[in-house]
Amino acid sequence: MKMVAPWTRFYSNSCCLCCHVRTGTILLGVWYLIINAVVLLILLSALADRDQYHFSSSELGGDFELMDDANMCIAIAISLLMILICAMATYGAYKQHAAWIIPFFCYQIFDFALNTLVAITVLVYPNSIQEYIRQLPPDFPYKDEIMSVNPTCLVLIILLFISIILTFKGYLISCVWNCYRYINGRSSSDVLVYVTSNDTTVLLPPYDDATAVTGTAKEPPPPYVSA
Repeated sequence: MKMVAPWTRFYSNSCCLCCHVRTGTILLGVWYLIINAVVLLILLSALADRDQYHFSSSELGGDFELMDDANMCIAIAISLLMILICAMATYGAYKQHAAWIIPFFCYQIFDFALNTLVAITVLVYPNSIQEYIRQLPPDFPYKDEIMSVNPTCLVLIILLFISIILTFKGYLISCVWNCYRYINGRSSSDVLVYVTSNDTTVLLPPYDDATAVTGTAKEPPPPYVSA
């Protein structure tokens, strides 16, 4: 009997709205591509007209300025990198090249880890939320209403919101991972599987590859001649 790896039971070819994981990965890559393209356009327009997006420290209520030259250059570089990663994932899912999906999958893992750290920080240091809200500008929308909420309830609401985001991000990660496995499975579909009696699996290469390694194919036997 063939041994099945424990993680294969979580493998599925369908994702949200019952579409295929390959289609879902393409849509996800296009969606991220559009978002990062819009962010890049906003950053480029802000770089061209600095007075429009420039806020002094008195307007922010702090000792720093928003979107200076260094921060804008870093943000533009990150946006360009994200556009490249999303384009690679979309192309890899469309052309069925599994290696092109790996950078996007790594980005999803990194983003999930950052959101998990935020949830842990809120859980361990609940007073940090109140301190962060106090540092917001005085004209920040709904600042007074948020400050009037019970701190415990505010922490629970934020944790619930982050939990929903983490669940959704985890589902998207599983979709991309299943797409990667699906493409890998299709690319190796021409490999024969031989299962021995001791439950070990041996992969046999196709006939063309085997003859290329061992040399030319054997010549057929001579025809039978009657006596």
